[in-house]
Amino acid sequence: MSSMLTRGMEVKARAPGKIILSGEHAVVYGSAAVAAAIDLYTYVSITFPPPSHSSEILSLQLRDVGLEFSWPTKRIRETLSQTIDSPASATTSCSSETMKLITTLVEEHSIPESKIEIAAGVVAFLWLYTSIQGDKPARIVVSSELPLASGLGSSAAYCVSLSGALLASSDSVNLDFSSEDWLSLGEKEQKLANEWAFEGEKIIHGKPSGIDNTVSTMGNLIKLESGALTSIKSNMPLKMLITDTRVSRNTKALITSVAERRDRHPDTMTSVFTAVDYISNELASTIQLSSSNDLAVVEKEEKVEELMEMNQGLLQCMGVSHASIETVISTTHKYKLSSKLTGAGGGGCVLTLLPALLSASVVDAVTAELQQCGFRCFIAGIGGKGLEIRFGGRL
Repeated sequence: MSSMLTRGMEVKARAPGKIILSGEHAVVYGSAAVAAAIDLYTYVSITFPPPSHSSEILSLQLRDVGLEFSWPTKRIRETLSQTIDSPASATTSCSSETMKLITTLVEEHSIPESKIEIAAGVVAFLWLYTSIQGDKPARIVVSSELPLASGLGSSAAYCVSLSGALLASSDSVNLDFSSEDWLSLGEKEQKLANEWAFEGEKIIHGKPSGIDNTVSTMGNLIKLESGALTSIKSNMPLKMLITDTRVSRNTKALITSVAERRDRHPDTMTSVFTAVDYISNELASTIQLSSSNDLAVVEKEEKVEELMEMNQGLLQCMGVSHASIETVISTTHKYKLSSKLTGAGGGGCVLTLLPALLSASVVDAVTAELQQCGFRCFIAGIGGKGLEIRFGGRL
């Protein structure tokens, strides 16, 4: 299969972003958390030159940040001969020595200071590419509907879509490359893509939890409890207004401040984390209940709204809210809508549940008001598909 694929055919992958519906921060202290895929995607396209083509260049175009990188394949082989010559039938971690070598390849390109955080993503790309594809020449284009560094799992969607596209253009997956539809991977192949994506996430973040890449790969909803990830199938249509406050936050500093508050008030904070655990479990149960009619859907939505409000109150207790988040909450509250922060807090994104029977005019009004505050709004379906592959056609 792969020999036919690599002759000039374009291979595409898309992977969704994610939100945390409940349990951020508290999950570190043993509480359950619920995360969900959203139908905003990162896309990766890989094209290998036909055999007659003389190009011996590996290029990476990051459309959304306006950056392009290219390396002669000879330069990559000279630098990373050890990585390239080892088989990629199973995932391996990037050693500190290999990381240094890849970093030298990235540093040959001048990345503007304002976009320097992109460098880790380029290192992850080179590691994943050379580990799975060796030193073949190719052109890779990345584009995304997800805002960067705002708590929607943009780096995980990048690593998952990259891993999926690289595996789909190798002998590692069994897909019908004559199809022009988006195709899902089998369970074993999904697992392999997720493992590679996790290695990419480690390069970017150091010690990620693995929840972002797992949600992005598998799709649907996932409950994380005591270190174990369980897939949840939603039995209700959930739509969220996602408001990006455009306030960047320091995740590490927020995690540290929660830990310090816990040290100062151990019993109180333990009660807060226990309450979050109950909320996450009740939320997971509510979403999985089947709805017999519209009334049942409305009742479930009201329950989800209350649970979101309670979770937000507890996040305020942890000290991770922010003036921008409170502005979103008070604005949506005027329209009788419920909101909570998602992710680390201290800025980032806020979720607002949009009930199924809510009129479009209300959605337009609340969105317009939030945009007047300088915020950026997205509407996303919750709990959709995970990693998908497509051959040929357009993105």
